[in-house]
Amino acid sequence: MTVDEAARVPVVIVGAGPVGVTAALLLARRGVRSVVLERHQGIYPLPRAVAGDDEIHRILQAAGAGEEFAAISRPAKGLRLLDARHRVMAEFRRTEHGHHGYPQTSMFDQPELERVLRDALARRPECELRAGVEVTGVGPHSTGPVRVTYRDEDGGGHELWADAVLGCDGANSLTREAIGGTWEDLRFEESWKVIDVDTTGPVRCWEGVDQVCDPARPATFMRVSENRYRWEFRLGEGQETVRELVAPWLPPSYAGDFEVVRETEYTFRARLADRWRSGRVFLLGDAAHLTPPFIGQGLCSGLRDAYNLTWKLARVLQQGGDERLLDTYESERKPHARHVVRLAVAMGWAMTGGQDGAAAIRRRVLGAACRIPGLTELAGRDLSPPLTAGPLVRRGARRGLAGTHCPNRGSALEGAPVSTPYSAIPSPC
Repeated sequence: MTVDEAARVPVVIVGAGPVGVTAALLLARRGVRSVVLERHQGIYPLPRAVAGDDEIHRILQAAGAGEEFAAISRPAKGLRLLDARHRVMAEFRRTEHGHHGYPQTSMFDQPELERVLRDALARRPECELRAGVEVTGVGPHSTGPVRVTYRDEDGGGHELWADAVLGCDGANSLTREAIGGTWEDLRFEESWKVIDVDTTGPVRCWEGVDQVCDPARPATFMRVSENRYRWEFRLGEGQETVRELVAPWLPPSYAGDFEVVRETEYTFRARLADRWRSGRVFLLGDAAHLTPPFIGQGLCSGLRDAYNLTWKLARVLQQGGDERLLDTYESERKPHARHVVRLAVAMGWAMTGGQDGAAAIRRRVLGAACRIPGLTELAGRDLSPPLTAGPLVRRGARRGLAGTHCPNRGSALEGAPVSTPYSAIPSPC
């Protein structure tokens, strides 16, 4: 088939959420043009993701948005496990300068992050955002260019032909369906109520994340920004009001300003796509994996996908790299995503699972284990394990370093420049 050159682009990205836009920015910094297709006209206004780790800050730096992200985020002290009476069982401390040169945990408001990324996208001539369009088809994807069809708000049909397509279109991904991908169920599904509140009131918090390990009413609480707070409660039989649910964190009879920004119900799931690639069509983010939020790695995993894939794609598209390099995307990212999802599931069941006697025993064992010297420090280490043996990992004499990240000195030193060699490093050491 002859392809109209006017409709030919190197990369089409389906979805302009944080993962899709970050992928476009990373490609742009390597000189690869992309068109991003997004069904919403503007930024989704309600908060969703609220936490990221130091590796994610490093990736945003590589995408050209590190300083802007630092301006809208705030370091968090880590995670506390509380019993039903809100007594501290354990603390998993996070530092302000981790291995990657940034706070090990940062809190942020997702609409603000998306605004930062959209602003960065608008400054890149290599990127074009087409908003208010609905992708209707992706394929064929076995050989040659990939055809992407979409319609605009007036119902007009359009098509693009791309050398590669990145499906960053979320849990209900059309791209995943197009490549014949299905979900592998990792056996976790719970319904939770999520509440975001703006208030200047004296909310009781410790500048980190609290996980209430209460079998009757497990909950998660965190301060997101100056006056923004989030609570998450597993749904039970009761129908408590927002004020009743958050009462333990507020002074008795508090009657000051209290604006509920969002109150919604989510079903937390643990799933992994059985395939992440077909030809030059790839899945990233929630299109490839879904995780419960207990260790705050949902968005983080998607941005890791973007960083892992984009430098390889740029190498193949621009520098004649071997097509087999693209095989390492799934072989590297899928085992790590599975590890993170299973860790989140394990933490969820240990902290909140069930309301029977076995659940109470699990929590007592967890509390005792957390008092073992050094265990909380070990649990707080980098969530990216070394890459296993493969075409990009050279096993050298320095045992333990192969496949690990090179340290990032950037922001960890007084007066040091924020720009560091990470964007020029194609893979872990």
